[in-house]
Amino acid sequence: MKLLNSMMSRFVKVGQLTIIDADGKHHVHGSGGDPKATIRLTDKSLYRTLFLNPELKAGEAYMDGTLICEEGGIRGLLKVFLHNRGGLRSHPIQKVLNRTLKKLKKLHQRNKKSASRSNVQHHYDLSNEFYRLFLDEDLQYSCAYWPSLDISLEEAQRLKKKHIAQKLCLTPGQTVLDIGCGWGGMAIYLAQNYGVKVVGVTLSQEQFALGLERVKELGLEKSVDLRLTDYRDLEENFDRIVSVGMFEHVGVAHYEEYFSKIKSLLAEDGLALVHSIGRKGGPGTTGAWIRKYIFPGGYSPALSETFAEIEKAKLWVTDCEILRLHYAYTLAEWDKRFQANRDKVAAMFDERFCRMWEFYLVISEFSFLYGNHMNFQIQLSKDVHAAPVTRNYMMDDETVSS
Repeated sequence: MKLLNSMMSRFVKVGQLTIIDADGKHHVHGSGGDPKATIRLTDKSLYRTLFLNPELKAGEAYMDGTLICEEGGIRGLLKVFLHNRGGLRSHPIQKVLNRTLKKLKKLHQRNKKSASRSNVQHHYDLSNEFYRLFLDEDLQYSCAYWPSLDISLEEAQRLKKKHIAQKLCLTPGQTVLDIGCGWGGMAIYLAQNYGVKVVGVTLSQEQFALGLERVKELGLEKSVDLRLTDYRDLEENFDRIVSVGMFEHVGVAHYEEYFSKIKSLLAEDGLALVHSIGRKGGPGTTGAWIRKYIFPGGYSPALSETFAEIEKAKLWVTDCEILRLHYAYTLAEWDKRFQANRDKVAAMFDERFCRMWEFYLVISEFSFLYGNHMNFQIQLSKDVHAAPVTRNYMMDDETVSS
């Protein structure tokens, strides 16, 4: 425990973390006060592995049940972690590890077509019934839009779709491409409410199959065309392009390819809208635990590296909006619904899966509340005249259902 205690003493400066070792001895770190958590380590091998790679091994130990939250629960532990993350990463060993991971970032994100399909299947093909347990009725698996907090998740997700639709400046008869269309919710919404024809592409077998069912049930076969294909294989032209929660899976090495493809698919007077998780500050790396267990090949980009690639594609950035806390509110609602259905999740998978998923939901929520994550919406065009000259049209009547 000596090395681990040494690291924890440097790490915990805000709040308090108590570690109960495998022999029952208490080790208290921090100045006291909130945030506060107490954990028990039941395996002595954790003393070394947590010292060498705490960001990966803490999550694994929680999944395995060898790290037990005695006080404060997983929320308390992760709140201590996020409030003190800078101190942990300033430790000499962690500095070396993080420098190495940054150098390897492009290797972690080499998302060629075969890798992209495999990465999507790892996460999105778990089970449609599983996702129904915690998402809204439309199965929107991305940041909702919260003009106020006294609305339901369903309403916030509907407002997200409407907010994006307003930025697309849609008129009946236009063609729209939805890159990474998920279960078809955005495509269906646009077709039903704006009279447009939508092509949606996904690499998830489960999402594609259910999306087709939904389109058929609603009688939208003539206006919504869902395809199980890579966006890079498309050759058509579209008046509008929308991409929600997909850019995070592109990978830094493929950003130029992504924006160049958008440009080639977009009509000369067209508009595109990219909605993505991003990070404050400069480029970084995806946490080892998230990369290994949740989103292999995934990465939340910095604005600097995103805009640099847009410039290479010679596209106009006609608008950029930062949504700072909206995803934190969304994730909190997902976690509430997940916890309410935890027994059903355990029956579908097992207890280890439940602990993995709750760790993912809470650390993701806290990365927006206390960390450096946010969402951005970037509007793009080929022609400087493609979008209106003021932003008023984007905010029109966002609280009225449609």
